[in-house]
Amino acid sequence: MVIKVFLATSSGSTAIKKKQQDVVGFLEALKIEYMQLDIASNEENRLWMRENVPGEKKPTNGIPLPPQIFNGEDYCGDYDTFFDAKEGNQVFEFLGLPPPPGSKKKASRQDENKDEEEDEAKEEEDAPASEEEEDEEADAEDEED
Repeated sequence: MVIKVFLATSSGSTAIKKKQQDVVGFLEALKIEYMQLDIASNEENRLWMRENVPGEKKPTNGIPLPPQIFNGEDYCGDYDTFFDAKEGNQVFEFLGLPPPPGSKKKASRQDENKDEEEDEAKEEEDAPASEEEEDEEADAEDEED
């Protein structure tokens, strides 16, 4: 699947232009294959984008603004969700792409906490017994004899 970035090449809004540049620049930096689809000069692109942004993701006026990002036919998100994914180092997941070879998949906080708990439990098992515990074990062994 190819990443589709819907944008407006002739937008009068500086904010929209900056957001579009941020998305495109980041995709290029990561060498992610994508195609730009202009909604300002192509009515089909504009209609397709508007129809395929899920209802709950549309702004209150019902008209989504560029940039809007899709993986093929699947909606990924708008600039704000892209930015959050970028900040969370989860862009490949956001785009529905496998991480590049050799990259580490970022673990969730739950996974990290679980790993820490397992490490602590293992350390307790492996830790040498206190003198009191050793004395109690020795006494118990003496009583058995």
